[in-house]
Amino acid sequence: MSEVETVSDEAKGRRAQVKLGRTKKRRPRSAVTSGRKAFVNGDPNSAWARRFHDLVLGHVADAGGRDVLSEAQFALCKRAAGLECELEQMEGRMSLGERVDLDRYGRAASHLRRILESLGLERKPRDVTQAAQEADEEFRQQILAALAENDAGEEARTE
Repeated sequence: MSEVETVSDEAKGRRAQVKLGRTKKRRPRSAVTSGRKAFVNGDPNSAWARRFHDLVLGHVADAGGRDVLSEAQFALCKRAAGLECELEQMEGRMSLGERVDLDRYGRAASHLRRILESLGLERKPRDVTQAAQEADEEFRQQILAALAENDAGEEARTE
């Protein structure tokens, strides 16, 4: 076998070069694409990055899971998470009494709303009357049970 020889890679249907018995591998995917890194640059262990990751996971779960999302939808989930992190930081500064550019805050909130609408954000009202009726019925049953128990206890004492 010579130093460089071309052989067929039947599993992939491609041709690979062999150098001294080793197969030259294709260039791997980027660390961000493969999930080894969260960002191209930046600190993946910062509080901001951890919150960003949590928000991305939440949006992806709300949208049905990573396996049903297109790359564009996944990118929108990440953009929404980034905006949310920045909005939360601004809100934190406001809570400390610091001044925040309210125009930037409002524009970021509007951009976030539009991204979330693109992802399918919908207002899904709950029927609170049914929930309230069920809670009332459960409470009524508990009261009736307590009264019946109380009456049984009084009858036993009087006998």
